[in-house]
Amino acid sequence: MAMSPLLARRHLLRGAALLPLVTIGACTTPLGSYSLGDGIHRLLTLSSQRAFARLLQPGGFYDDQLTRITVPQQVAGGRDGDVLAAILRTRAVRDRIAFALNDVAVDAADRATPVVLDAIRGLSVADAVSVLRGGPTAATTLLERQARGAVVDAMFPEIGGALRSDGAEILGAVIAARTGVDYTALARDVAEQAGSAIFRAIGREEAAIRADPLATRDPVLIAVLGGR
Repeated sequence: MAMSPLLARRHLLRGAALLPLVTIGACTTPLGSYSLGDGIHRLLTLSSQRAFARLLQPGGFYDDQLTRITVPQQVAGGRDGDVLAAILRTRAVRDRIAFALNDVAVDAADRATPVVLDAIRGLSVADAVSVLRGGPTAATTLLERQARGAVVDAMFPEIGGALRSDGAEILGAVIAARTGVDYTALARDVAEQAGSAIFRAIGREEAAIRADPLATRDPVLIAVLGGR
């Protein structure tokens, strides 16, 4: 049976995420012809590949407290005495809604993956030394500052469409029962949360690579990070 375009794309992205960066052979200096800026690009690429490899798995957002999407207030909120609001405050219902939202975020992350990788390739690093000597997530902070808006915009249409589809049945039932819910605002809220979660996940991977660059077996990363 032929694979759908979405599944095919996800399959390719996950496969790429699990591949190591191409190593450099025959360097005449520790960095060869590569600059410190190139080292940052490699650091961010590997960090992003590892982050998306986790996020694109079933439950990739929900199963991790660092990346979990929470139920927006416009769905969960309500007046005192509001029966629906009381139901939504129960743990079982909120967990089911949260799981549906996080499942939507997994699909939307497919759209964000190439945006992040393109942003890394085009990233301008004005002061590579300060980034490399910065905190454990300094490179991710730089990337997020330049690319977060594009990442959120890439996910927003996918999330908006999913919230209106049968794929989020319990969420759809809740929205149908609660009048005045703004689908656009709801989709934007989830997209913003997912965008923040993606960069938190990338930052975690960056910190891990900085802590043990030797484990990457990448000569450029080992050189620019000092083989700590």
